[in-house]
Amino acid sequence: MNTVSPILVREETLDPSYLPTRLVRRDIELELLRRRYRESLAKGLPFHLLLTGGVGSGKTALVRRLASDLERGGRLGGFPVKAAYVNCWRRASDRTVMLDLLRMVQVSLPDRGYSLSEMLDVFEQGIRKNPSHLLVLLDEASSLVRQETKLVYLLSRSREVELGSISLVLVASEDLFPYLDPASRSSFGVTHRLSLAPYDRAALTDILESRAELALRPGSIDREVLDQIARIAAPNGDARFALEVLSGAAHAAEEAGADSVGAEHVRRAKGSLLPTVSETQLESLSTNELGVLLALSRTLKRRGASTTSQKLRANHTALLEELGADPMSRTTFWRTLKELERDGLVVLEMGSSGESNNVSMDELPASLLTTLLEERVGRGRSRKA
Repeated sequence: MNTVSPILVREETLDPSYLPTRLVRRDIELELLRRRYRESLAKGLPFHLLLTGGVGSGKTALVRRLASDLERGGRLGGFPVKAAYVNCWRRASDRTVMLDLLRMVQVSLPDRGYSLSEMLDVFEQGIRKNPSHLLVLLDEASSLVRQETKLVYLLSRSREVELGSISLVLVASEDLFPYLDPASRSSFGVTHRLSLAPYDRAALTDILESRAELALRPGSIDREVLDQIARIAAPNGDARFALEVLSGAAHAAEEAGADSVGAEHVRRAKGSLLPTVSETQLESLSTNELGVLLALSRTLKRRGASTTSQKLRANHTALLEELGADPMSRTTFWRTLKELERDGLVVLEMGSSGESNNVSMDELPASLLTTLLEERVGRGRSRKA
């Protein structure tokens, strides 16, 4: 009996917490930050940074890779660099952040019974006991900064307040500058702020290809399918969501006993993660829209991630003949296709030849959508002509 080899061979590499050796499409930003930190540390100065960017833009991976690189080769004077990472989403107060930082300098205190001032004194003792330049990374820092924290000022002015040698990195999805007090703002001048642009479709495809090489069996997914996932995630530039869809699609392929991940598995994964099409929405479609969408579903069920508008029109004409309906003019077909695009049910893109558009549909598995639409068309359940 033949068995299909597993597709997911290192699923952990698709997890958002996994830190790849190479940061695809963030190498320029990483090199910029490496240079800024090394130049500053070589002069014996700390370097504070405010890093912002949308969800899934690579902020956390960037600062964690930077921290790892600096720990291996960075020094301030005679002191090695030691990184301390805290996610402020669950540590949203000065005291809870300090408890984590104390553990990272090998000091343990009870959760209660100490004031912030006392905790800072113990923190200074911990740094002195194990001399180093501490790189403090506060991720999801909005949760902390919006509470009028004192900690940002104290850590960014560590030498003045005699806390030791510290560089502070604030990571957030929004610009924190307006929420900082004037004294703290002075630590984050123009060269101390970096905003990450969202990933575009090409960047997301490259990221997915790199992670697929780590996570999936060789030859189990092609670039067309990776580009399909990138197209889904591109409106928000969210690499985390793209990796989640890739993982879901690989699971769907394995559950179906498939040898590789295909476009239909991607649609299944996307529909389960972020469903946007309901049966109620399908019932509101016109007869023309139902017919074109059904033709598209049947085409994609056979042909993969996308098809050309020319091929779709030919298949739609064949469908009308099957149903005994009159042919649709080119103008009406195109107007109907644009209406489906406006409603978010299809994606239209200029084809490489310029003579025909590429048409895709990522919202539901084509097999499921075909079944639903065939029921609608068969029963003639349409609310508008």
